[in-house]
Amino acid sequence: MSLAQQEAAATAGRMSFSHLGIYVTDLPMMEEFYTRMLGFIVTDRGEARGNPIVFLSGDPREHHQLVLVGGRPKDSFSQINQISFRVPALEDVQAAWRRAKDAPGVGRIYATNHGNAWSVYFFDPEGNRVEVFADSEWYIPQPRIDDLDLSKPAADIRAESEQFCRSCEGYMPLAEYQQKIADRIAAARSK
Repeated sequence: MSLAQQEAAATAGRMSFSHLGIYVTDLPMMEEFYTRMLGFIVTDRGEARGNPIVFLSGDPREHHQLVLVGGRPKDSFSQINQISFRVPALEDVQAAWRRAKDAPGVGRIYATNHGNAWSVYFFDPEGNRVEVFADSEWYIPQPRIDDLDLSKPAADIRAESEQFCRSCEGYMPLAEYQQKIADRIAAARSK
């Protein structure tokens, strides 16, 4: 492994994702959507390089987790695959699903069981796909995209998910999978 590859591997292990900035067409509408739908607060606002900008966060340790910047042309399409937000538990995913069903401006809503996570997806008013997800306690090889009925009790979803995951080739408890990945990362860095 070259010195540059060693340095890159060492840096990757110390990085964590912090925030995402997206260009928007209608800044006030998008600010209202993300504060109402996902509970963000505005931490700052101003102008940057001639465009209005709003900083949003739901974590006091992060000045901003999402940045909305005006200036996206009205006739452009979203180039974002998805914006994903981890929540602590399946019940939080269910709560986000209920809010999305009743929220104005939300496009197509669907829920997915990935085996390693439960997700609700929806589209914000400008067509950006948003995911709210919670990790499960299991790993199965990805991608896995199965429909999920979030109207069921959380205990039932967990029991059905565990039974399904245990039947899949490649299944393992999440902690075991995470240790395997940690070992692979350590091995890659030691080369």
